[in-house]
Amino acid sequence: MSLLLEAVGFFLAVVGWALLAVTLFNSYWRVSTISGNVITTSTLFENLWQSCATDSTGVYNCWEFQSLLELPAYLQASRALMITALVLGFFGILCGLVGMQCTKVAEENPNVKAKIAAVGGCLFVLAGICGMVTLSWYAFNITRDFFNPLFAGTKYEIGPALYLGWSASLLAIIGGGFLFSSCKTHSSPEKSYSYPYKATKSAMSAPNVTPARPRIDSNASSVGKYGKNAYV
Repeated sequence: MSLLLEAVGFFLAVVGWALLAVTLFNSYWRVSTISGNVITTSTLFENLWQSCATDSTGVYNCWEFQSLLELPAYLQASRALMITALVLGFFGILCGLVGMQCTKVAEENPNVKAKIAAVGGCLFVLAGICGMVTLSWYAFNITRDFFNPLFAGTKYEIGPALYLGWSASLLAIIGGGFLFSSCKTHSSPEKSYSYPYKATKSAMSAPNVTPARPRIDSNASSVGKYGKNAYV
């Protein structure tokens, strides 16, 4: 059961990490809203790296953000967190491959394998948390500008990439949790101990008395054997 839970957790975590990578380069993080517009001639959509515009004919143009310092603080932090999530997930994959019971790496030391697999599960959980924080923070800024009546710029709605990223982060967290919980430290083989024998109290208190041998006097030995008349 532990091996099955470990394999399922590793599979879910790797799928979540791969979907996070797809989310990072997806262009539809936010899409311009059509609410309140009578005629829509173009649609704007953006991600962390570029902004694109498409018209009704399907032709679109994209331009990358030129200066990192000109970007809002939340956008800079979102880039850093998403890249951190991918890096943590990559190292989580390496630790999972080394620490899983079905691999042959370091199989002579099961305790070390269990600890490495547990570290891999923690890395996957951290990667999922980084992705979840990034996407939620990005979505918060979208909704804040959308419901702000004083905001004069282009209003956006939550794009499909965020829903994909939320699902990916959840898979990474669940898979990492399964991988962490399935790794049990193998107990070391039992050692045999020799205990000194301790006698009971009654045996210890009894004196060690050896039966006394009869003492035979050398002078009386011959008398007792032949009698007094033998020496007359």
